[in-house]
Amino acid sequence: MAGELNVEVVAADRKVWSGAASIVVAKTTEGEIGIMAGHEPVLGLLATGVVTVRTSEGEAVLAAVDRGFLSVSEDHVAVLAEAAQLADEIDAASVESELAAAGEDQAASRWAQARLQVAGVR
Repeated sequence: MAGELNVEVVAADRKVWSGAASIVVAKTTEGEIGIMAGHEPVLGLLATGVVTVRTSEGEAVLAAVDRGFLSVSEDHVAVLAEAAQLADEIDAASVESELAAAGEDQAASRWAQARLQVAGVR
């Protein structure tokens, strides 16, 4: 359909979410990028953070992603992450414990913080 994106959010071990969307916003190593229908082809390196997908129905789908790639071609967006979780998959108490245990491990801290942000805790 014109004006829509076909979006897939995929982790290394599973498809996390797919559907039609009006916009996708993701954090790359170069900064935040917004993708709408008709966007030029792009291949970006994802930073650990939050990907926001605004569905065609207006719902916001939030996914925490841990590194990977963002690929845009024609009206298809693929978010290919090492790990990804939607809000309803996140146990905030467990992630808070992981964050406390991360100590000096910045990568683990960023991943925990992204999941807490998606879960609405931070």
